[in-house]
Amino acid sequence: MRAALKEFPEFARQALGCNWDGLASALKPNGSLFVLGRGPSWAIANEVALKFKETCSIHAEAYSAAEVIHGPMALVEAGFPLLTLCARDAAYNSCISTSEKLAGEGAKAFITAKDVNKSTPIGFVATGHPLTDALCLVIPFYMFVESYARQLGLNPDQPPLLRKVTRTK
Repeated sequence: MRAALKEFPEFARQALGCNWDGLASALKPNGSLFVLGRGPSWAIANEVALKFKETCSIHAEAYSAAEVIHGPMALVEAGFPLLTLCARDAAYNSCISTSEKLAGEGAKAFITAKDVNKSTPIGFVATGHPLTDALCLVIPFYMFVESYARQLGLNPDQPPLLRKVTRTK
C-alpha cells in the first residue's frame, strides 16, 4: 500500500490518459445501465451509477458482480449497457467472469480489464494495490461523464432538479 500511495500522483496522471469514449456508443439518453464491481471497486460502482443519474439522466444501477446474477441479470437483453469496474484484487476473476457471462447474454459490456473475449476493454491503471486501483478507476470516469453529459446538451455542474448544496432541517 505504501508503494502504491507513494506513486499515486503518477498513477493519477496516467489515469487522466485513459479513454472511455467507446462506452458512449452503448448508452442511450434516458436509458438504463448496470455498473458492477466488488470490494473497493463496488464503492466506485455506486459513485459511477449516481453520477450517471445525476449528470446524464441515465438510470444506472450499481450491483456487486457476485450478486447481479441472482435476479437483476433478468433485465439484460441485446445491447443492454454494462460497465464492470475491476480492481486487481481477489475478486478480479469473478468480475471478469460476470462481465463475460452477461456479454454472452447480449449485454454491450465494457470492462476495466484486458483478459476478456466478449467484453470490451476500456482504459485503466493497475497500481499494484486494490484500493488505489479503485481510486484510479474513478478518474477517467469523471472525465467521461462530464464529456458525455455535455454531448447530451446537459450541464453536469447544474443537474436538473438537483442542488449541489443541500440543507437539512
